[in-house]
Amino acid sequence: MTPRAGMLIAAGALVAGTVTVLPAAPAGAGEPTPRPLSPLAWTDCATQAYTRLQCATLKVPLNHDDPAGRMITLALTRVPHTAKTSQGPLLVNPGGPGGSGRAMAGYVAASLPPKVAAEYDVIGFDPRGVGKSEPALDCEPGHFAPVRADSVPKGAAAERTAVARAQSFARACGEKYADLLPYIDTVSTARDLDAIRRAVGAQKINYLGYSYGTYLGAVYARLYPDRVRRMALDSVVNPHGVWYEDNIAQDYAFDTRHKAFMAWVARQNAVYRLGTDPAAVEAAWYRMRDRLRTAPAGGKVGPAELEDTFLPGGYYNGYWPRLASAFAAYVNDADPVPLKQAYERYGEADAAADNGYSVYTSVQCRDAGWPRDWNVWRKDSWDTHAKAPFSTWNNAWYNAPCAFWPVDSLTPPDVTNDQVPPVLILQATDDAATPYEGGVALHRLMRGSSLVVEEGGGNHGVTLGGNDCLDEHLAAYLATGKVPRGEGDAEVDAVCATLPDPEPEPVTPAAPSTPEKSGKRAGAVRAEPAGIALHGLLGHVR
Repeated sequence: MTPRAGMLIAAGALVAGTVTVLPAAPAGAGEPTPRPLSPLAWTDCATQAYTRLQCATLKVPLNHDDPAGRMITLALTRVPHTAKTSQGPLLVNPGGPGGSGRAMAGYVAASLPPKVAAEYDVIGFDPRGVGKSEPALDCEPGHFAPVRADSVPKGAAAERTAVARAQSFARACGEKYADLLPYIDTVSTARDLDAIRRAVGAQKINYLGYSYGTYLGAVYARLYPDRVRRMALDSVVNPHGVWYEDNIAQDYAFDTRHKAFMAWVARQNAVYRLGTDPAAVEAAWYRMRDRLRTAPAGGKVGPAELEDTFLPGGYYNGYWPRLASAFAAYVNDADPVPLKQAYERYGEADAAADNGYSVYTSVQCRDAGWPRDWNVWRKDSWDTHAKAPFSTWNNAWYNAPCAFWPVDSLTPPDVTNDQVPPVLILQATDDAATPYEGGVALHRLMRGSSLVVEEGGGNHGVTLGGNDCLDEHLAAYLATGKVPRGEGDAEVDAVCATLPDPEPEPVTPAAPSTPEKSGKRAGAVRAEPAGIALHGLLGHVR
């Protein structure tokens, strides 16, 4: 989910919208005859990291129900198979919505066992509206420029200002993209997946989706069950709460994960000198937040930017050491420079993030109903903030444009499915962005699926990131199509132990600021552990 996956606000009354009716079977029943597609012209676009990467573009209908109408362009990448016998295309998606997927092809092909990767044409793509696909959305450039107002509103006037800001963003999207917004949604993107399938000449697809990509995969499987060969879904969106009610679980889960980070810092007191009591460490973090309200660190990091900086730590604990170093330098040494650098590394929005956020809102506001009465948002946000203060209000403003969205919302489709081959579902028990209940829910809805659990894992996106046990399950499935099965009526089919928490890093004087944007460019990858590279590609660093 694009920077800050699944940041979904509150619960309350839903707004009635257009109903999305998906066919159960046969696949594509009732759809208009698709326009013939031109053959894909793959050209070399190799990078230093991915020397066999190829690129192509594909034109698809803006409105799939009007195949003779306006066309848009999708940007694709591919690492072609090298084995004598191919298992067909493996489409990969990093989530979002709004995440660029072009770099994922190279990463997945390089991260799978060579024998398995050699049997697939691994295909990445920028979904409609994203990145190199055309047109690409950017509703309001600089929307996240620092220093923003404190996300927790201090009085009615501050709240009115923040509401007006959300209204402004929604209005800008409507004014710039009135012709596009009705077609920036998950069902349209799923139909794009099928256009890619046709363009590469495959009868069926294989699919690996992370985060929001799990929901996209589930919707595709509902639309086209007989066109699914294999499907692996990592860190699963709860389909029962799309996109609104999921947020309460997320707000609580991110707060819990932030507390886990504070407890880790307390265990590393010899390095960070912030105390051995997790509650006291957390209290120091909130005191830091309060001080930044009147004196933003480096002139850039106020309370909202602090939340943006530390939120990636809720996705991936590999960020904890550097975040803790910046925290300690500020509290113990009154040094704001490391905190500013951490913001530039982990939280600052660039043009790619502006694009991702524009697509994120466009998809989520269109996909499902949102309350149009701001009083609902206010009550739910304050109620949740009282118990989970870490990111609730930050999250609320991130999604607030949906209260004022200029296009009617659809109704989320039922993704119940008993017609697809066995689907492999992989889920960490302590994932904050897509809490564990989502993996269980989709497992129950997709008959014959297999649920593999990372017990005690708190990261979001768990395969191809360093856990050999999980990676072996994924590789075996892609190689053979077989899934693990639990004994008897056990809901969980296999369990993997989580990886150890990271080792601390010494608090050292700040180096010159060099922001990293490794997850924003096709082919970009850090010379760091697999988990760092993966989470950059998944968009958890802006």
